[in-house]
Amino acid sequence: MKISDRGLGIIKRCEGYHRALPDGSCAAYQEMINGKLDIPTIGWGCTEQVTMGMVWTREQAEEGLKRELAKHEAAVNRLVTVELNQNQFDALVSFCYNLGEGNLGI
Repeated sequence: MKISDRGLGIIKRCEGYHRALPDGSCAAYQEMINGKLDIPTIGWGCTEQVTMGMVWTREQAEEGLKRELAKHEAAVNRLVTVELNQNQFDALVSFCYNLGEGNLGI
């Protein structure tokens, strides 16, 4: 299965498009969590190969999100052994995107 447009929209709304710049692009950022800096993030929560100082166009942010979600779709397809409807699949991809494949496999 693949994430639906509705599922993608929900993830984008929940994640938010952070550190948007006036021209519509976005900049990498880090948040303080429990007194420590979290990993660099950009766009709609993308973290793979993100470094501070990076700036992405909105199109790059869209592609980055789709690229990262594809890995989480694959994890859900591999790890979940029961039949899912589209809403369940979308929810599990969102869970995996936020908490990681390892937490889905527990």
